[in-house]
Amino acid sequence: QVQLVESGGGLVQAGGSLRLSCAASGRTFSRYAMGWFRQAPGKEREFVAGITWNGGRTYYADSVKGRFTISRDNAKNTVDLQMNSLKSEDTAVYYCAAAPAYYSGSDYPNKYDYWGQGTQVTVSS
Repeated sequence: QVQLVESGGGLVQAGGSLRLSCAASGRTFSRYAMGWFRQAPGKEREFVAGITWNGGRTYYADSVKGRFTISRDNAKNTVDLQMNSLKSEDTAVYYCAAAPAYYSGSDYPNKYDYWGQGTQVTVSS
């Protein structure tokens, strides 16, 4: 079992940057592919970025490609999301999630077994 806790959200002006972090508990963290999702009010949860169990490959939604970077540190049991050039449309609650390794990069929320509680990101224009 994996427990996930996000941090790093907040209020930022458009064009600014934020770094989200997700801390995982459990000795099996390195076996899981990880993903970041977001959900804006009135919208469905959407895939933002994903990373394989060893960090060897990353995946991004077209809307964030070139602006966001996902990374992980298996020694520290963390996965981060560096967000640059933020836009008002990036405003959402951001969630990290863990999936079996064979679902690396999946953009389907139902492939992910474990979820954090979410952290709010608000981008003011």
